[in-house]
Amino acid sequence: MMTSKMNLSEEDIKNRYISPAIFETAKWNKSDSLMEYSYTDGRINVVNNVVKRGKQKRVDYLLYYKPNYPLAVVEAKDRKNHPSPNAGLQQGIDYAKDLKVPFAYASNGDAFAEHDMITSTERTLELDEFPTKEELWQRYQRELSLSPEQIKAIEVPFYSSRDTYAPRYYQRIAINRTVEKIANGQRRVMLVMATGTGKTYTAFQIVYRLLKAGIKHRVLYLADRNILVDQAMSDDFGPLSGKITKVQGGKLDSSYPIQFALYQQLVGKEEDAGHEPFRQFKPNFFDLVVIDEAHRGSARADSQWHKILDYFDGPNVTHFGMTATPKREKGASNIDYFGEPIYTYSLKQGIEDGFLAPYKVVRVNLDVDVNGFHPLKGETDKHGRIFDKKLYTSSDFDRSLIIEQRTERVAKYVSDYMKDNNSRWDKSIIFCEDVEHAERMRQAFVNENSDLVAQDSRYVMQITGDDKEGKAQLSNFEDVTSKFPTIVTTSKLLTTGVNVKTCKIIVLDSNINSMTEFKQIIGRGTRLDPEHGKEYFTIIDFRGVSRLFADPAFDGEPIEIADGSNSSGHDRKNSGSEVNEGLHTKYEVSHSVKVLGDQTQYLDDHGDLITTSLTDYTKKNILGKYATLDKFLQDWNSATKKQELLDSLEEHGILYQEIMKQENIKDLDPFDLIVHLAYNQKPLTKAERINNVKKSGLLDKYQGAAREILNKLIDKYKNNGIADLESNQVLSLPEFDQYGGAVKIMLTFGGKKNYENIIKQIKEKIYS
Repeated sequence: MMTSKMNLSEEDIKNRYISPAIFETAKWNKSDSLMEYSYTDGRINVVNNVVKRGKQKRVDYLLYYKPNYPLAVVEAKDRKNHPSPNAGLQQGIDYAKDLKVPFAYASNGDAFAEHDMITSTERTLELDEFPTKEELWQRYQRELSLSPEQIKAIEVPFYSSRDTYAPRYYQRIAINRTVEKIANGQRRVMLVMATGTGKTYTAFQIVYRLLKAGIKHRVLYLADRNILVDQAMSDDFGPLSGKITKVQGGKLDSSYPIQFALYQQLVGKEEDAGHEPFRQFKPNFFDLVVIDEAHRGSARADSQWHKILDYFDGPNVTHFGMTATPKREKGASNIDYFGEPIYTYSLKQGIEDGFLAPYKVVRVNLDVDVNGFHPLKGETDKHGRIFDKKLYTSSDFDRSLIIEQRTERVAKYVSDYMKDNNSRWDKSIIFCEDVEHAERMRQAFVNENSDLVAQDSRYVMQITGDDKEGKAQLSNFEDVTSKFPTIVTTSKLLTTGVNVKTCKIIVLDSNINSMTEFKQIIGRGTRLDPEHGKEYFTIIDFRGVSRLFADPAFDGEPIEIADGSNSSGHDRKNSGSEVNEGLHTKYEVSHSVKVLGDQTQYLDDHGDLITTSLTDYTKKNILGKYATLDKFLQDWNSATKKQELLDSLEEHGILYQEIMKQENIKDLDPFDLIVHLAYNQKPLTKAERINNVKKSGLLDKYQGAAREILNKLIDKYKNNGIADLESNQVLSLPEFDQYGGAVKIMLTFGGKKNYENIIKQIKEKIYS
């Protein structure tokens, strides 16, 4: 083993496995590597409104060719416990898969094990054989046969400034893949990224790098709502403000290299036959067309909007689509148009990584929804109209039959829920069947919350396409610092393109059969804003819509529908638009409505919805990690520091601290709580465990100051738990000052080693 070249200290060789000096010797600069790089935030787990962050995913070393281009991960293990350099290789491979990095390495300080992610080959290297940055880069180019245009694009860094955050790992992957595909001549590219994961920021970085590299020169950014265009221009695309303009009044300005436009403006009005503003430019004017929310109008092959894509479609033009919900339906397939997504970052993955808010679901059963409404023969509604002879079910409610008391019952249930959970100021969106339903629901919520409406009439508002006053308040609803509006009723307008980071309650009182629409609605709640108290959100479902969570298509993969039969004409017709269906007959009836029951479900560690209590949830997770008591005791007894193991258990959803807090348990050791919950073992109190230590005679060996110190430490265990007993820092607390401080106390026991040995013996007696 050649260590002299590496400038390794004896401490490095003994303990640290490998040193950063190894990479410097191999001509990797300090700026080329990140040590202990965390690339996720850690999943947020929520049970009974208790929020806990899981463990972050972290690589020991991440080596970069450029700041935007990592080439290798290195997993480091200590020699003492890992005699083979291959010990951490599988772990390194898993990290490389996550980060889409081409080379994975592991080392225990003796040698390197290498796995080439491109060729799936492995080899072992001596420490001084680790490849230089240039060697690895040349090898990467060769193995992937990168074109000169791709290399040119890779050389361009991300845009960065004090006001711009660095891309997250999945954004980096999305940006790099898109830039490389476009640089290599691919003319149809689609990214799938869940709502709240930064699609517009990703698009900005892609456009910036393509322009900077000279691969693209003129960009058309298409959307179908003003709010999407305005937000993109002012926020993420702000650094390019001098190069961008918005098409207004159907007039295009060729002096700007980046044009933002609404489809509607470019195609013109149908009544103005022959006037299509997009024809002001030649078909080859733009060489990059960005299609925001590509699942909507542009996906339909026969839509007016599709004319724009067909027109700007020369041999050097790239169409780049972004969506959270790709779809394939009869006559409307962005997958057929763009091809399979080049990268997908799903809602499930976003929640798993801790970048998106998890949710709990409250399913509410109303008696009329369960039993339906069957009018008697010849029965009339409140306007004297005879009912059709049929059983009306929840799919008919608020479409062809209005039950006033049902609307009132929904508003009362949600309002009571908000009152009972101290969430009356939580921003909430109520999704209704149509505009008329949203109007009636707004009134019902006003009547249930008249005290707060009296403070400000904007507490409850309707925001629909035909309501100018409501739409004027949309920016306030999105503003995290604005209290009003708080409760908003809507139909289709707020299903997409609205960024309400602090939205904490989503109410489903609409018949939603389209998975695309369902994903968009759920996306209204997935943004995180811990600074303003938003770490999860609640879905209150009155229509059984949350059944779609169980559909495999919900995971974020492209939806595959062979034809349109699985998505009703209503859903296709109205998706993304406001329609008032009051043109056909709607019967109205007075009919008492009661809540039969409700059920609350939470996301477990696998992303499945479960119905459980905090205690049951914790028990399930204990048994999931340790199937038997013997397996738990094996880990417990071998743990040098019990508190570190307890902390690890909390990261796996074993929320013992919250149970002890809620149940006001003070006299049990967490160990006893865990074995009692999961394995039905009789628990001992901490007082009983301390008594067992004293009866063992272990403390009788010590007299004077030493005995007093041990008694105080045992008292600390009784009051605060095992953490104080295990930490040498406890000796710096005021109650130990009289014994001369930590160093002198340890000398009282004959030195640090002897002190730690007696503490170890006490712990063994406590848990024997």
